[in-house]
Amino acid sequence: MERIVRFDSTVVVLPVDNIDTDQIIPARFLKVTDRSGLGEALFADWRYDEAGRPVPDFPLNRPEAAGARVLVAGHNFGCGSSREHAPWALVDHGFRAVVSTYFADIFRSNALKNGLLPITVEAPVHGRLVRLAAERPDAKVTVDLEHQTLTLPSGERVVFPVEPFAKHCLLNGTDPLGFLLAEADAIGRYEAAHPARVRTTEEAAR
Repeated sequence: MERIVRFDSTVVVLPVDNIDTDQIIPARFLKVTDRSGLGEALFADWRYDEAGRPVPDFPLNRPEAAGARVLVAGHNFGCGSSREHAPWALVDHGFRAVVSTYFADIFRSNALKNGLLPITVEAPVHGRLVRLAAERPDAKVTVDLEHQTLTLPSGERVVFPVEPFAKHCLLNGTDPLGFLLAEADAIGRYEAAHPARVRTTEEAAR
C-alpha cells in the first residue's frame, strides 16, 4: 500500500450530498476480489452513458481532472452498504484523499484501512474549495498527514482529525493486518513470557 505523508494535488469536485457506496461502485462490479482495474468502474452509472461512452461533463471525465489525487465530495459521503470495493475503486482511480463535511462511519473505517484518507472540514472551508475548483481548476491543495493539515492555495491551513492508529498505518503504508504481521516477533516474545490464561478442552478435562 502506498504511504501517505504529504502531497500536493489539484482537486475534483463532486458536490452531491448523500453519495452512497452503490454509486461509488455499483453492485455489479463486486464479483471481483482483485482491486486492480476497479478505478474504471468508479461512479460508473454517472460517468458513462448507456453505450459505455464517457459523459463529457461528468467531473471525472473533464480534462482538468486528469491526475487529481483529491476528491471534494458532498455531505454524508459513502453512506449505504458496507463494501471495501468503494475505497478500492477510489484509490485505483488515483485518489488518495476525499474531502467532505461528513463521512459515513463504515466508509470512513474502510477507507482508512485501504490507503484512502477521509478529510472532514467545516462547511465554509468546503464551500471555498468548491469555488476554488470552479475559478482555478489548476490550483493545488496540500495534504499533510503528519501534521493533519489541508492547506488551500490561499495559504489557509485547516486541521483535520484522524485516528492515531489509522494515521500510523497510512504514514507507513500498511494496514491493520500488515501491522500485526510486522509485530510477530514481539507478539511471540510476549506469549512466551506469559502463561496461557485460557485452558484447552483437553487440559480442562485432566
